[in-house]
Amino acid sequence: MKRRDALKKLGLAAGFAITAPSIFSMLQSCTADVKTWVPKFLTSNEQAVLTNLVDIILPKTATTPSATEVKVPQFIDQYIYEVLDIKDQEITRAAFNKFIGFLKLTETKSISDVTTEEYTALLDEYLLITEDIDEEREANLEAEIMTTSEFLGQVKWMTISAYRNSEQVGENILVYDPIPAQYYCGDLQELTGGKSYSL
Repeated sequence: MKRRDALKKLGLAAGFAITAPSIFSMLQSCTADVKTWVPKFLTSNEQAVLTNLVDIILPKTATTPSATEVKVPQFIDQYIYEVLDIKDQEITRAAFNKFIGFLKLTETKSISDVTTEEYTALLDEYLLITEDIDEEREANLEAEIMTTSEFLGQVKWMTISAYRNSEQVGENILVYDPIPAQYYCGDLQELTGGKSYSL
């Protein structure tokens, strides 16, 4: 397997789908409020970056909570700490450091001074859609570090997956059937008002 293919399987989402049932029990155990949360893996700068990114990816709306309200950052931190091996943790830390470098922190500009607009601009620049080419990866196919686009793509994927599988979203926003015993066939709009079933 080429390094490029292996890197696609590394990082934040490694093994995520395979171990999903046991992983999501970790999500329910995340109880700390964002303000009092002390990460197990992330540094304070990484914590601030992740917290801002997940709320830009899934902000609060009139009918849904934000990613931080359902403790997505705590889950991602716990996942990195408890599931990823040392090498994958190092790759993740390097990707965080690289992203933080784009924020242009100085002695007079701390991580708390970075604006939502600055985070959004970086997401707009580096978060790829399916047809886009990752020029950073194309320039160095054998690099053993995630590109900024790969890193942001994994953060986005983990954010959405953790959000959808949180207890609050699963029971209060999606259609929740604690004992699925019947099979329904028909138009989703008619059956559930267009909502997906929670897992």
